[in-house]
Amino acid sequence: MTYKFLLPLCSSLFLLACSSTSEIDPSIKEVPLPAQWQNGQALTEQTLEEKAALSAQDNWLAQLKNPQIHQLVNKALVHNQQFAMQAYSLQIAEQQLIMVGSELWPSLDLAFKSGRNKNNQPVSYDNSNTLNLNLSYEVDIWGKLSAADRQSNYNYLSQKSTFEEYKQQLVVDVVTTWFDVIEADKLLKLYQNRVANSRQNLAIIEAGYQAGLSEALDVYLARNELNNELTRVADQQVAKIKVIRQLERLTGEYPQGDLLVEANLPLLTDEIPMGLPSELISRKPSLKASWYQLLAQDAGLAYAHKQRFPSLVLTSSIGDSASDIGNLLSSSSLAWSLLGSISAPIFNAGRLAANEEKSRLELKQKEQQYLDTLYSAFSDVENAISTEQGLKQSYNTMLEAQENAKIASTLSFEQYQSGLVTYTTVLDAQKRAFDAQSTLIQIKKQLITNRINLHFSLGGDFTTPSLVTEAK
Repeated sequence: MTYKFLLPLCSSLFLLACSSTSEIDPSIKEVPLPAQWQNGQALTEQTLEEKAALSAQDNWLAQLKNPQIHQLVNKALVHNQQFAMQAYSLQIAEQQLIMVGSELWPSLDLAFKSGRNKNNQPVSYDNSNTLNLNLSYEVDIWGKLSAADRQSNYNYLSQKSTFEEYKQQLVVDVVTTWFDVIEADKLLKLYQNRVANSRQNLAIIEAGYQAGLSEALDVYLARNELNNELTRVADQQVAKIKVIRQLERLTGEYPQGDLLVEANLPLLTDEIPMGLPSELISRKPSLKASWYQLLAQDAGLAYAHKQRFPSLVLTSSIGDSASDIGNLLSSSSLAWSLLGSISAPIFNAGRLAANEEKSRLELKQKEQQYLDTLYSAFSDVENAISTEQGLKQSYNTMLEAQENAKIASTLSFEQYQSGLVTYTTVLDAQKRAFDAQSTLIQIKKQLITNRINLHFSLGGDFTTPSLVTEAK
């Protein structure tokens, strides 16, 4: 009668503990996604199918044909210390996966003991030698160990995706910093041209002053302008060295600041395939990492729940003991044992229940973290698209402003020499011309940086074959 009473209870416990239903909110798995990016054109059903077939920004690094940047990227992937740390983290996660998975298998241990004892009454010596082979196996009756194994698997996959995300980010950092060096060099050369122009102006004005054609105020203004430009050059030289050192650190080198970069800033105006918003979930490593973390926490909740149920452990042992080592493992004296033990938590002051509730709350926290990562990823893409559109418009208007400013600068100096305008007018016109040139350099650099960030935001892989464009 007692066994008949316990049978329904044990059956209920078994069904309850073995339940592997996911606790993740179903709405998380069915987040409504936009059919297209907000800044995209209105798409027909046929266009949507064509756009879905496009791979977003595969092998975007191949757009840069300069061999130096490819050498720097390869060097960074080999020598960057932070990247090496991420690689070790992935290897650690892999070993953790093996450790947790081993709990599903029996453990077999061999134990050998040898000793010698002395008795004083009467004096005698005893030798003792034991050799045992022990087998232990926990039956995963509730699926607890399987839940721990799933959690470890998802943690490994999350770490693998995080490693891929860091790899992509490292390449982005190297390329954008390389272009920072090019921008710094272009600005330095522009400022040096401004110094040369200021020296020329000063020489002309001083000659005019000696001839009585210019005023002393114009001389002082020209000298002040030259000193300002010399200061700007000195500051830009320091800025260039700093960004070179930053690039050297990314490639794992000692930051000496002597890396030579010879390249131009390409003008990137071609359209790129952005694919559909729904593709982002399967492409972007950070989103995959966040999803795997959520699945790992869901498995962790299952493990915490099943810890509250009994554990069944089977153990067996075979061995021998003898005073003489040579007599060990004698077939006539071998002993063996087979045991089964069940342990169940009775009272732990609510520790296991609190641990389960803690895991449940952490799962809810991971759900919100995943949604935050998802919407941040969409926001990054939308912002990059809007920024590119604005930068293209700014480049076109600034290109026209630069031409107008150059003409105005030339005319103002001619009119000054003719006595029609003051030298302050010349300085103002020249400042506008040089500002337009420096702004144009900066906008080209911003276009490149934003385009690279757009590739990264879309989950583009820099290693997959794709169309290439010249960027010499």
